[in-house]
Amino acid sequence: MRSSVTAGLIVSVAVAGCGGGGGIRINQDAQPVAGRWNAVLATPAQLAGVTQVRGTGWMGTREKDTTQTEAHVAIENAAPGGRHPWHVHMGQCGADRGILGPANAYPVLKVNGDGKADADAILPLVMPRTGQYFVNVHASASNMGTIVACGNLAPPSH
Repeated sequence: MRSSVTAGLIVSVAVAGCGGGGGIRINQDAQPVAGRWNAVLATPAQLAGVTQVRGTGWMGTREKDTTQTEAHVAIENAAPGGRHPWHVHMGQCGADRGILGPANAYPVLKVNGDGKADADAILPLVMPRTGQYFVNVHASASNMGTIVACGNLAPPSH
């Protein structure tokens, strides 16, 4: 009896620790992680308790045209129906040195009913190999000064 209770508890803890069966989404079309810049996005500390948007972002060489850079962002835990501008910037979160590429290349994130959104941008420039970059998500088009999620991009490993 004791071993079956222990085994059940271990299984319960393992399932809870893995997100309760929410599953892992793998984008089969995405570029290999090692060949692109990657970021984990989170809400800035000053908004803790107000919102907790999480997400990921990346930028890499566009496969169809190596003179272009593709950027991607995905967020979750955002307010359903929200519309959030986003960009890749030069610099680091909190030390902005301007948008990478044209601002109008980045389509607005449109949050669906489950609080998730994702978007891709095609930038008319060769993917940078050096420097510092980050992805940020703005509160709205009328409130660009408030960042609801930000993540520094780590450079490719090759």
